[in-house]
Amino acid sequence: MPENKHVVRFEPVGIEIEVDEKDSILRAAFEQGVMLAHGCKEGQCASCKAFVLEGDDIELDKYSTFALPDFEKDDGFTLLCRAHAFEDVTIELLHYDEELIRSGLPVQAAVAEVVSNDLVTHDMRHLVIRLIEPNEIKFFPGQYMDFAIPGTDQSRSFSMANSSCRDGQLEFIIKILPGGLFSGFLDKEVKEGDRLDVNGPYGVFTLRAGHENDLTFIGGGAGMAPILSLLRSMEERGINRRATFYYGARRRSDLCFEKELRALEESLANFRYIPALSEPDGEEWDGEVGLITDVVARYESELRGADGYICGPPPMVDAAIATLIGLGTPEERIYYDKFTKTGEADT
Repeated sequence: MPENKHVVRFEPVGIEIEVDEKDSILRAAFEQGVMLAHGCKEGQCASCKAFVLEGDDIELDKYSTFALPDFEKDDGFTLLCRAHAFEDVTIELLHYDEELIRSGLPVQAAVAEVVSNDLVTHDMRHLVIRLIEPNEIKFFPGQYMDFAIPGTDQSRSFSMANSSCRDGQLEFIIKILPGGLFSGFLDKEVKEGDRLDVNGPYGVFTLRAGHENDLTFIGGGAGMAPILSLLRSMEERGINRRATFYYGARRRSDLCFEKELRALEESLANFRYIPALSEPDGEEWDGEVGLITDVVARYESELRGADGYICGPPPMVDAAIATLIGLGTPEERIYYDKFTKTGEADT
């Protein structure tokens, strides 16, 4: 083995990979099709926190001490998205999904051309790109891609809204954030025909194979994208599990893809779409009003037999996790994607 490569062994799953010193352990796992738990990939969220069982020579890129406090680092914990191995090491995974960990799709880099970039609400854009080289990237519905930001060394993460790349296209729903490095670029500069560099797929926000449990989807903002991807996939694959999509917005003008979601209620026999407005401000609206977590609690009395999928801003995700646990959903059957702001992810 070359001197700059080392073996990283993951326990308790018994998987070994080779890791180049220049790559983070998480990145190397992605490239070799090992799907580890992760979130922001920038040392901010702690989703990839793990424990070092053997080996001392690990160096970390810059990270947040909120994600890895000094006392935890001293005790042997690390962040796989920031960790570089300079000797053979053994890592204990704290969070992993046995159903997915060996089923990963290797990360690929690609050049894509912008097909369209349209506003779907006052602050969300529907971006469609066509892959040029390669002309297809396989992904699981619910996963995301990283976009390189031209003129910088930074990237931002966005979930696909379509269910596959069979036609060479990828579809995204992206919230425009004040001061957002990528979203500002998307809002003001990106036009049809432009070229963008992307890489992926990433993420474990995917339907678990073989499950027949009811599904509770809870989303807000651009969290529409991965849930729409999952619903589109369910329609294509003829999956008729009982499913409810609770989507929270402030005003009626913040709702999007309403027509398609209502059509999915017709094509998916056991699917309901329930939007709610937290600030209707006197608008003509005969739907649900209030925080989306309160709406879930009004509609559901117990969810012990359900799988939960939550996607949106971190405060909403945290509140929704607590709501589902309170309604009986086992914590290990709650899957979530936090759409963090600039510096963590621009989703």
